[in-house]
This record gives sequence, structure tokens and C-alpha cells, in this order.
Amino acid sequence: MMIRGKEMALSLLAVGAAAVAGYVLRSGQEVDRPSRSKADLGARIVGHDEVPDGVTLVDATSQRLAEIPGARRAIERAVRNDARKEWEHVTLERDGAWSVVDTIRESLPYYDGSSHEYNGVYVRYGDHVVVLDAIGWARLEEPLH
Repeated sequence: MMIRGKEMALSLLAVGAAAVAGYVLRSGQEVDRPSRSKADLGARIVGHDEVPDGVTLVDATSQRLAEIPGARRAIERAVRNDARKEWEHVTLERDGAWSVVDTIRESLPYYDGSSHEYNGVYVRYGDHVVVLDAIGWARLEEPLH
């Protein structure tokens, strides 16, 4: 019976040591990784006949638009790739990226469309009208402590 007790003690000691080592390693990795969020800005071209009545068109050179990270890049991609059927998007991965969603909705004339209209900010880019919106946004990734 004494031998079985020593074997059990050694097994528990080994399992405990492995658990502590795993915890220390995992804790060290997660402390180095900051909290991050993602925002995916999407843009697509719409026909002039698809622009809802009463929409305020924002000019692509607008200073407010320039202050939104990734907005101009998404709009330019949509125009360059003639994105009429699918959204062109730019993904922002950094601290506070989710705040882009609030910025788009609060600092620009955001349009909440009906079932057949696009939600977003309608932007005039040369001869094109582009809808800009945050899509697939705000997936928070917080480290465990």
C-alpha cells in the first residue's frame, strides 16, 4: 500500500507541475497580446437610379470622410474594381477599430434603408455613387487573465 501511495503522489506532483507550467506559459503569451477589435468597412457602387430619395450625398473629398480610417481605401477599391454586385472591403484590426462603426453612423449622414435599399453613407466619387458601411464589425478579442 505504501508503494501505491508514493506512485500516486508522484503522479499528482507531475500533473500539478505540468498544469502550473502551462498556466505560466499561457499567461505570459496573453499578457503580451493587447485587446483588439475588428471593423470591416464595405463599399459598393450603386446606380444613380438606386439612390433613395432624400439621401444626402457626401463628396469623396470630404474631411469627415478622410478622418475615418480605411473609408477612402474601401471607396477607391469599389470604384477601381467596379464593385456593383459585391462589397469591396477593408478590414481594420487594432485597438478601438470598432469605434469606426459609431463614427460612420454619427459623423456622416447615415441612411437606414428599407428592405430594398442599402444602409450606409452614400458618397459621390466622380461620376459614381458609392455606398459605404461597416460590415462584419466589432468582434472583440480580449485576452484571458
